[in-house]
Amino acid sequence: MIKFSFSPSFRTWCVLLLSGIAVFGCAGNDEHNEENSGGGIDRFALVNRHNVELEKPDTLASLSVGNGEFAYTVDVSGLQTFPEYYEKGVSLGTQSQWGWHAFPNPDNYRWEEILRYDTSAIGQVISFPVQWKEGRKKKVTDYFRTSPHRLHLGIIGLEITKEDGSKVMVDDLQDVHQELDLWKGKITSEYSIEGQPVKVELYGHQEKDGISAKISSPLVASGKLKVKFRFPYGSGCHVCPGYDWTQPDKHDSYLEVMRPSQVRISRTLDSAKYVTDVSWEGNGAFETAAKHTFLLNAQEGQETLEFTALFSEEGESELPDFGSTAKSSEAGWEEFWQSGGAIDFSECTDERANELERRVVLSQYLTKVNCAGSLPPQETGLTMNSWYGKFHMEMHWWHGAHFGLWNRIGLMEKSLPWYFSSLEKARATAKRQGYEGARWQKMTDPYGDESPSSVAPYLIWQQPHILYFVEQIYQARPEAATLEKYKELVFETAEFMASFAKDSKGDGKYHLIAPLIPAQELFPANATDDPPFELAYWHYGLNVALDWQERLGMEENKKWREVLDNLAPLAIKDSLYLPSSTHPRAYEDDFYLHDHPVVLGAYGILPKTEMIDTTIMKNTLEKILKIWNWETTWGWDYPMMAMNAARLDMPETALDALFMGEEKNTYLPNGHNYQDKRLRIYLPGNGGLLTTVAMMAAGWEGAPDRPTPGFPDNGKWNVKWEGLREMP
Repeated sequence: MIKFSFSPSFRTWCVLLLSGIAVFGCAGNDEHNEENSGGGIDRFALVNRHNVELEKPDTLASLSVGNGEFAYTVDVSGLQTFPEYYEKGVSLGTQSQWGWHAFPNPDNYRWEEILRYDTSAIGQVISFPVQWKEGRKKKVTDYFRTSPHRLHLGIIGLEITKEDGSKVMVDDLQDVHQELDLWKGKITSEYSIEGQPVKVELYGHQEKDGISAKISSPLVASGKLKVKFRFPYGSGCHVCPGYDWTQPDKHDSYLEVMRPSQVRISRTLDSAKYVTDVSWEGNGAFETAAKHTFLLNAQEGQETLEFTALFSEEGESELPDFGSTAKSSEAGWEEFWQSGGAIDFSECTDERANELERRVVLSQYLTKVNCAGSLPPQETGLTMNSWYGKFHMEMHWWHGAHFGLWNRIGLMEKSLPWYFSSLEKARATAKRQGYEGARWQKMTDPYGDESPSSVAPYLIWQQPHILYFVEQIYQARPEAATLEKYKELVFETAEFMASFAKDSKGDGKYHLIAPLIPAQELFPANATDDPPFELAYWHYGLNVALDWQERLGMEENKKWREVLDNLAPLAIKDSLYLPSSTHPRAYEDDFYLHDHPVVLGAYGILPKTEMIDTTIMKNTLEKILKIWNWETTWGWDYPMMAMNAARLDMPETALDALFMGEEKNTYLPNGHNYQDKRLRIYLPGNGGLLTTVAMMAAGWEGAPDRPTPGFPDNGKWNVKWEGLREMP
């Protein structure tokens, strides 16, 4: 069993977390609901008992509104008044799926300059875009890692003046009460400044990329409270808010009056262009305060100021007012919560149940805001930049698979057009390397370009993800139209997978051979063969592809079948699955007991096949639990272990895994999965949690025949659920 303990440095968070939590699952309104295991869930009560409430500034508890395409994150003031104060916490982003910027390239850096050529064991020469450390190649590397990057569209905050003429700082806010109403998607912030009350009500529009706010205070009437709009240059930093205030001469902000009470700010940053449209109620004034800085002031004597700000590539002539945005948000979020799946732990008596419910409810909100858009998400979603705002395709499963289980296939499916738009570049990668089909990128961008990295180009476990996704879609919509829509992605992916596996050792088996890096990324690229999770995923993926051929009435691809039937077995030593066939002493060398224990994913993320011996897998889980360096793991490792334990019929161990007291398994008051001081939020952890809890409640293929088979049958876990789908 896993010891349920807390890291001393996070004792405060853990006390807070155990004080109350709930789990709620939502999925989609476009698919059928699975049978109800408890029924009669009061979804309004379930969601609202986990509204986030704050009584003081907390840099790790900033709150967001958004719709999957756009998100806006605020501090304790209710807008983005103190961005510098929050920079080392959950910073204050204004980001969209379409907002990207690239630095100029006057030296004509070419991506091909950073290719390095590796030779496989069978003599195949393969090129990879890697990180160079010196000379021009380092400059080329740095350019293509940082460009393009996701753009912070602008800071919208308050400028509040005290009686002595000085500007209000965060410590000047008194009597603070801030609440995120999850059912409505509304953030209400109340506080006082020198005895004067301030109330800010904020909504994010659900069909447009923008916000509306209503500010009520005597300070508005006296002219001491204004709304400030600030526009930055793009930033090439690794993990950061995504703005740069130090280069005002490198971009333009052009103000244009469109009509009374409406203006347009046209933004130009090198080749990137976008528009911010702002409208307000009443006879307020919008004026330039400094370069890239503007102020909105209400009419004198008016104690309420309502405004809307929309961000777009082309601009919009008609802007919704505060009331219209409120209706959009309230209707959109109610539809979200009322559709799809739900899980209710209120009748459970285990002391961890309320915390689990809280994490799941808030993770549903956060993944809808950050991960339900037209592009695969970056690991920090639309809240802040990580890895320059680019997305990691091996993380797409963690961001998206849960939507299928929570019966919201449509939200996952929104990001799949990226695969079609990037297919030609994926084909070109495979062809350049000497393979068939399409090799999907790892660290990439909206345009499907691969970023240089010492690790990313060597990873392969992102390849079958698209097969997992489209199979989820087919199981929800088993129609000819589904097969026709996605068959090209299925077949091109399978072509690559079959050509990547090589009969390299003279044993009649197809192996996954170096150069590659497995999901446990510390293994050397040129000395690692047959990682177990990847082998199991190859088995799963090729099975899916052959099933699709059969459903389409096509002749079976003989090469795919040959590879599938002759895949190398998972390497075993001392009745344990090894993390690589080329590292038989991995469990004896501390170096290899770090990062993801992803061997467990071969029977956890994935269903059981003839490749898996459950006795050996159980031995492996128990060994890992005893010897692993947990401080080096990541947020999705804990759900992965829980899925593995659940499939092995070890429900107590599964729950212990979800509640391991490690820093990277921390869930903040706003629901975000905290990792460390560098990476303060990590949405793959939230997505993994949702996948695991849905699986534990609704079951999986081959699960024990009992209700909620992933939870202990000890009388403490009276879990109610509805609308979930069984996991494969």
